[in-house]
Amino acid sequence: MASADQPVAFHTGELDRADVQALLAQHLAGMHAQSPPESVHALPLEGLRRSDLTFFSARDADGALLGVGALRELDAGHGEIKSMRTVDAARNRGIGAAMLGHLLHVARERGYAQVSLETGTPDGFAPARRLYERHGFTRCPPFADYREDPFSCCMTLALAGPSA
Repeated sequence: MASADQPVAFHTGELDRADVQALLAQHLAGMHAQSPPESVHALPLEGLRRSDLTFFSARDADGALLGVGALRELDAGHGEIKSMRTVDAARNRGIGAAMLGHLLHVARERGYAQVSLETGTPDGFAPARRLYERHGFTRCPPFADYREDPFSCCMTLALAGPSA
């Protein structure tokens, strides 16, 4: 299985592939295992088919699924990162950082001035929060339809332009 220093190919869509659906089901189950139902903001499969959302998968050179992520347009200048997940076998290999880099690249290409996200506050979400912080995200008040919630942490990043 590839690491981020080996070729990773990003694909748009693929929501009908069995391996993607299995990873998304695992992701949703994990969110429900760590947070009460009203605090789970991960989208089910059909929610990832929204017209304002672009879904991506990351695969190694052999076609094995490494991870997924999505970018939702909140408005013309503000995007939201959704449903980032790395397959268990590829954890700690830089795949999450590679997917995040890809999503930020797409956000800059679209001309977004800001990208935000919501993640959990329980200990199981600590690696995700550290990843986002390493890439410049800072905590912010709830945005879009999010509300204050002790199980949620909202974060945002100002984008400096296509070459940043």
